[in-house]
Amino acid sequence: MSVVIVGGNECMARQYRDLCAEYRCSAKVYPKMKNGLKDFGSPDLLILFTDTVSHKMVYTALSRLKSRTAVRRSHSSSLSALRKLLEEHTACPEGSG
Repeated sequence: MSVVIVGGNECMARQYRDLCAEYRCSAKVYPKMKNGLKDFGSPDLLILFTDTVSHKMVYTALSRLKSRTAVRRSHSSSLSALRKLLEEHTACPEGSG
């Protein structure tokens, strides 16, 4: 499953990718609007951390989506918020059951 995360804390981008890997997901993280979100692709899940993202970034991300992409918004950009979203949309993480 592929995941794109828009927003969040720049210093936590690596932790976001690592957590997604635990749920067998490949992740691209865009904490800032660099070059208009290039290499966005067509993810299975788009996560918007709304507390740390500009409206322009949200509109750009949503305009690039395909119809099959699930979109979830979270006001919190914490790892626990990301974990909850991943649990809702993926199978159980590696090593648990």
